[in-house]
Amino acid sequence: MPLDLADQPLRCAQPDVGVMTGRVVSYFVRDLARRRALLGDAISDELTTSTGMCARIGRGIVDDEDVAGELDWLTTAAAVWAREGLSIEDILRAFHEALWASVDTVFSPRNGYGDDTLAAGLRASVRLSNVLSTTMISAYLCEYRVVAGEHHTAMRTVTSALLAGRATTTMARESGVHIADAYRVLAVSIPRRPPKQWQTGDTARRRLHRVHKALERHIDTALAMLSPDGGTILIPGDDTDDVRFDSLVDTLSTAARAEITAAVVVSGTADIPDAAQLAHELLDIAGRLGYPPALYRFEDLALEYQLTRPGPGLAGLGELLAPLDDHPALSKTVRVLVANNMNRQRTARQLHVHTNTIIYRLGRIAALTGIDATGATGLWQLKSAMVARAFRTEKRW
Repeated sequence: MPLDLADQPLRCAQPDVGVMTGRVVSYFVRDLARRRALLGDAISDELTTSTGMCARIGRGIVDDEDVAGELDWLTTAAAVWAREGLSIEDILRAFHEALWASVDTVFSPRNGYGDDTLAAGLRASVRLSNVLSTTMISAYLCEYRVVAGEHHTAMRTVTSALLAGRATTTMARESGVHIADAYRVLAVSIPRRPPKQWQTGDTARRRLHRVHKALERHIDTALAMLSPDGGTILIPGDDTDDVRFDSLVDTLSTAARAEITAAVVVSGTADIPDAAQLAHELLDIAGRLGYPPALYRFEDLALEYQLTRPGPGLAGLGELLAPLDDHPALSKTVRVLVANNMNRQRTARQLHVHTNTIIYRLGRIAALTGIDATGATGLWQLKSAMVARAFRTEKRW
């Protein structure tokens, strides 16, 4: 059915479609070449075909002809462009160049049209732009969502297989996801309640979406299995000193609007399941000991990790602080002191007391437990006992 764009069909001189198409494509390819290093014949041919079709649609609409078939072609073509990864920005740019060339050619001052004709032409051009843009963008986005969903499913399938130790080269080929030889395995914890200054009424879904997008922008080869509470991220490579890697947790924290804590372990592909377990154990250690949100490497928590291994030594160390069970202020002082790397000044500020109060409490702790934390040996023993006690299942502060 013909599209009515005005009270009367717009009748004026029409340019030759082939000539106008050639003009638009030549201009656009030259302009695009300034922004891209690679432009092949396939792109030029695609632009020629689609620009010519848009011109024919425009001519048919202006002449009050049925262009349903051409619009169907544009719908199908837009879906193909989305699946092939053609940039929607480049597509829209080509389309608007075609529309501008059409208007510039048809309504050139040389044609001597009056004001009424030019006004009618402007209305027709705007409506034509709306028809073509709506048709193309709707089809493109519909197919893009399908493609994105397929890619997301493939990424999650490969990530699950890697974490379970079941990834194969066949799976990689079928999914189109490259499997590296080594990965940085990142265990991530996202707090449920962000700090008060970040309380914005966010839903968990929105926060998780922002984290995924930030991760993709920061390291586009990363694989992730995340929930609103955190999860595991696999980043190809074996260098945890990568500059991008150092800033990753800050980037994700900004996206989540919450202070994220993470632990990283390097692993070969075949050992990812064990590495993921170790990374989450390190993350659990940092959480139980109240360490500040940050990215922790194994060397940062090596002592704490070793002290938490099951055995008679763990139980014995934990019992050293049993006399503090009935003294909550002293217990809290020990916890905060350990979390602040035994720094008395930071501990005092966090507890809102004077530094002399911390020194006094350490004296009381020494009297009750026999651990004199005023010297290096006593500080190390106090920290070790605190770490051990944090991992006792029957009695934990």
